[in-house]
Amino acid sequence: MRSFDFAQDDVFSVCHPIQAKRFIKLNEVKRFIKQSDTSSVSDTSFLYSLNSYLNMALTIFLLILGLGILIVGGEFLVRGSASIARRFKISQLVIGLTIVAFGTSAPELVVNIYSAINGSPDLAVGNIVGSNIANILLILGISAVIYPLKVSKGTAWKEIPLALLAVLLLLVFGNDTILDGTGTNILSRADGLAFMAFFIIFLYYTFGISKIEGEKETIATFGWGSSILMVLGGIIALAGGGQLLVDNAIKLAKLAGMSESLIGLTIVAIGTSLPELVTAVIAVIHKNDDMAIGNIVGSNIFNIFWILGLTAVIQPMAFNLTANIDIFVNIGATILLFLFLFSGERQKMNRQQGATFIFLYAVYILYLINRG
Repeated sequence: MRSFDFAQDDVFSVCHPIQAKRFIKLNEVKRFIKQSDTSSVSDTSFLYSLNSYLNMALTIFLLILGLGILIVGGEFLVRGSASIARRFKISQLVIGLTIVAFGTSAPELVVNIYSAINGSPDLAVGNIVGSNIANILLILGISAVIYPLKVSKGTAWKEIPLALLAVLLLLVFGNDTILDGTGTNILSRADGLAFMAFFIIFLYYTFGISKIEGEKETIATFGWGSSILMVLGGIIALAGGGQLLVDNAIKLAKLAGMSESLIGLTIVAIGTSLPELVTAVIAVIHKNDDMAIGNIVGSNIFNIFWILGLTAVIQPMAFNLTANIDIFVNIGATILLFLFLFSGERQKMNRQQGATFIFLYAVYILYLINRG
């Protein structure tokens, strides 16, 4: 069958002039439709790409917004609760060990509970392990570069080994298929209760140390109305910010083709560690060396024994064997911290060691990006 796509001279030579004009018009219409289809496909592709970029940008913005709301909510909850407790004549020591300590860990706890309930265990485990790694390699690294850190004997010989025990227990509890030969790896309610039992022991130890050292922190007191509003506002902000962060972290992982574990180990982990970074830097500037390193090590113990323990009790979680690599990085960072405190000047972390920590963290992030 002959094509309609003739040259004009050919058409006039074989057809009647009227028929030839019809053929030419038909041919022009076909060409116009063909060009329109090509242009339409190109425009559709451009609009799809633009929509994808805008969607990802909006998701990142909402994730960061949720993180900010989460941190502010935790701060309001701590200040309001501590103020109410102080008005009831509760000692600053007890407030520091309970309300302040638990309140500052509220963002990580909220993120983990939402992640577990939403069926994203990789995000929950990644948040905790990633936060612990960032605390040691990034936050302590930055703090030591600003000013060399001198550490108390109790932190070096008791708290750091306890932080190491916590991550070793996570490795044991998470690897059921390797250790027990079962079909699935899961952090069960029994594992969560075991974590919380260790957490009670840690609290008892901390309470004893605090009684010896005395009350160092002054708790700000506000009016009853302001205190109650701060508590309620903090709770609402934690709930809303946590949900916003988790939902958009999961969405970002899908849009960017990344694993939820990568999002948890990087963006969420670093974000929820920002309060520790601010606290550590302020402590270093004011030459409160032991407070800086003590808060970091204590936070790592809190993260596993309290946050991961309570999350597992509320909602048992599947454990991805890929997390073993990150757990080994956490173990290595904790051991390296212990060794650094006994190399060179005893119980002191210098600027070179801090720079080494930052370099190791950069290498680890590059590895995660490549893996993710």
